[in-house]
Amino acid sequence: MMRNSWILIGLLFICISCGKAPFYEKAISFKGKEWTRDLKPSFKVEIEDIDQAYDFTLSLRTTTDYKYSNLWVFLKTEAPDGTSAREPFEIVLANPDGSWIGNKSGTIVETPLYFKKRKLPLKGMYKFTVEQGITNSEVNEVLDISFIVEKAIN
Repeated sequence: MMRNSWILIGLLFICISCGKAPFYEKAISFKGKEWTRDLKPSFKVEIEDIDQAYDFTLSLRTTTDYKYSNLWVFLKTEAPDGTSAREPFEIVLANPDGSWIGNKSGTIVETPLYFKKRKLPLKGMYKFTVEQGITNSEVNEVLDISFIVEKAIN
């Protein structure tokens, strides 16, 4: 009986730990926890199925010493045919009372920006470039930024 319980627990653990892997995932760390204006992380994603919708997540990790409640970024998207678009987005990091919105673990806060069920019009290589959009030449207490692409569930 005890042996069967351990087997059942082991199988349950395996099933829970086997999640769906993202279609694409990459993180770029900032040296010295400083994102300078001239550093523009880019992510290249090959899209073959234009009938498939994708969920995109841009995730920012800061320390709890980050002194602002938000961060403006520009997301530039370059399509396989060379056309591009550049859009501003606000990543809201804290509530008006100063409490963190993202997932906090110790002194690290991870805040995602979601783009759900997006279809891309062309097959080929897309390049996504992120620029920090504040008036200072650098943003301090920023650890890294990641870009995740998953196939959307219809």
